[in-house]
Amino acid sequence: MKSDASRPKRSDPLMVQSVAKAFRVLTVFDKGRGSLTLSQIADLADLDVSSAQRFTHTLTQLGYLRKDPASRRFELSIKTLELAYHYVRGSRLIDRAMPVLLHLSKETEEAVSLTVLDGTEIVFVSRYLSRRMLNTDVISGSRLPAYCTSAGRAILSRMPDAAVRDILERSEIRKYTPATPTDKEELLARIDEARRIGYAAAFDEIYHGDASVAAPILGGDGEVVAAVSVAVPLARMERAQFLETFPHLVTAAARGISY
Repeated sequence: MKSDASRPKRSDPLMVQSVAKAFRVLTVFDKGRGSLTLSQIADLADLDVSSAQRFTHTLTQLGYLRKDPASRRFELSIKTLELAYHYVRGSRLIDRAMPVLLHLSKETEEAVSLTVLDGTEIVFVSRYLSRRMLNTDVISGSRLPAYCTSAGRAILSRMPDAAVRDILERSEIRKYTPATPTDKEELLARIDEARRIGYAAAFDEIYHGDASVAAPILGGDGEVVAAVSVAVPLARMERAQFLETFPHLVTAAARGISY
């Protein structure tokens, strides 16, 4: 999934369209699309072949793309990780969260995540996997819809109602599993409940057999900045036991990270 900002408005007079197009080229590489031809890049980035050729050549010269001389296919280079490295090293949030996340990971021995809201999605900016968890598709940098994740609803629970409704209106609401909530009034009710009890829980809403609970992290101005969450396979734990064990741990972690 791409963020809402991946297609900037053309009416913005300060927008440098060539920079926006270059980043579009970089973001077309994804799971299942690790290696692409020039024509595939042009199609996925919504560019003509001539423009795609100029952008791929420039990005290759800068070291962000690698071109295989035999197949003439492009792939991301290791240099693209530098952007993530600089984000992590310069983030006050991650710096504050790291010791708390490590403690929570050791205490629970479950998957622990730090997520932020970007448009209608949450982005995993830090994630510690459990050695007992088989599904490792969700890693740092992964995106999931906010409306049907515990972290997303935890963040939305601390936002004004108008902003929450706007995000739901712009979300691509669909069923990932039979348990995914899609009725907007039901979603608003779940967000209201999270606001009331201080955390949000989700069961089977994205992945079958997955349970997660999250609490909002607040900034110095009292506005929500992120969420901390714990995920557990339901094959190892009943819902009632899960809700007895983890909500107080994530709320305590969220308070420890808030600033």
